[in-house]
Amino acid sequence: QVQLVESGGGLVQAGESLRLSCTASGRTFSSYTMGWFRQAPGRARERVATISWSGAGTYYADSVKGRFTISRDNAKNTVYLQMNSLKPEDTAVYYCAADRRSYSTSDGEYRYWGQGTQVTVSS
Repeated sequence: QVQLVESGGGLVQAGESLRLSCTASGRTFSSYTMGWFRQAPGRARERVATISWSGAGTYYADSVKGRFTISRDNAKNTVYLQMNSLKPEDTAVYYCAADRRSYSTSDGEYRYWGQGTQVTVSS
């Protein structure tokens, strides 16, 4: 079992920045691909960014490319999502997830999920 806990969400104005953190339990954290997903009211869940176990491979949704950066610190069992130039359309509940898969695999569900953290961007 892997348990994930997100933090860092909040209310910000458009153009501002926010950094989300997700801390995982267990000593096997470094073997997992990690991802950030988001879901806004009335919309489908969206894959925002993923990162391979080594940190060498990353994926970004077109909607956040150039603005968001995913990173991880395996020694701290933590993955981060740095969000810059935030827009109102970034408003959503953000979830981190973990799975034993390639960071580039889009099909199927990630096995482990956090509880989510709310990000609200006002105009």
